[in-house]
Amino acid sequence: MVYAILLSLGGLVGLAIGGELLVRGAVGIAQKLGVSTLFTGLVIVGFATSMPEMVASVQAALEGSPGIAWGNIVGSNLANTLLILGATALIAPIALSGGGRRDAVVALGATLLLAGLAYAQIGAHWIGAVLLAAIIIYIVWRYRHPGAAQEGEDDDDAPQNGYVASALFAAGLAVLVFSGQILVTGAIDLATIFGVSETAIGLTVVAFGTSLPELAASLAAALRGKAGLAIGNVVGSNIYNILLIGGVTMSIAPFALPENLLGLQMGLLIASAVALLLLLWFAKSIGRVLGSILLAAFLANVAFVLA
Repeated sequence: MVYAILLSLGGLVGLAIGGELLVRGAVGIAQKLGVSTLFTGLVIVGFATSMPEMVASVQAALEGSPGIAWGNIVGSNLANTLLILGATALIAPIALSGGGRRDAVVALGATLLLAGLAYAQIGAHWIGAVLLAAIIIYIVWRYRHPGAAQEGEDDDDAPQNGYVASALFAAGLAVLVFSGQILVTGAIDLATIFGVSETAIGLTVVAFGTSLPELAASLAAALRGKAGLAIGNVVGSNIYNILLIGGVTMSIAPFALPENLLGLQMGLLIASAVALLLLLWFAKSIGRVLGSILLAAFLANVAFVLA
């Protein structure tokens, strides 16, 4: 048991370090490309911070543990919306000025598609191909319509050297791959030792660990007054988790989603996507009270899953 715990903790720490390196490199590359803060959050940082989920889910699928893979995807999206936005708002209330509305619609659409696949209990290689095609279309669309930075969000950071940014990105990716392998190994062992399902481990331990880069990126962005980056990171990561990571997972292991993701988990996932959409369209900020509610919902769900 000690070995399994050490593997899991080592994997979590490695994912956090690798994710931080990857995010720094991705932001540096975005600065060199001269794209907007919101686009950076949605596409560049959203992609970079989703790599821990990608590595963990793909590794789980390759090892014949689709429960961990899909539990990680659903759990990570719940962590993004409830844990990360909630914790970020508690520390520094997030001002909303309309950015990311269209992307929240895409995120909700992807969530409903995932729910449809889950309830229909179907899985096939062609479904994975469709999901991957959808993320490519999204990226092209966002590149052509990047949007502007939110008001008051001048990109005043000193641009990184392009070679340094690329080196950070590559180093972060390498650390992520190694850490994802040992995390999944430890998670599978823990599920066996404690007699809980692999899906439950994916929803909690693995999802939390792979969401650490998003948490770090959003907290740093909010503290520096870059609300567009914080929101874009969460919304973009939610889209990538379902379309990109779900697409790759389905392509590798074309099986139906685990049945224990139905009911409360899928309902909460849809509700969180709807709530995020409504906030971006109608709210002016995410304050500490709302942040507390989001965080409490996340913790309550974790307790329910592990009970």
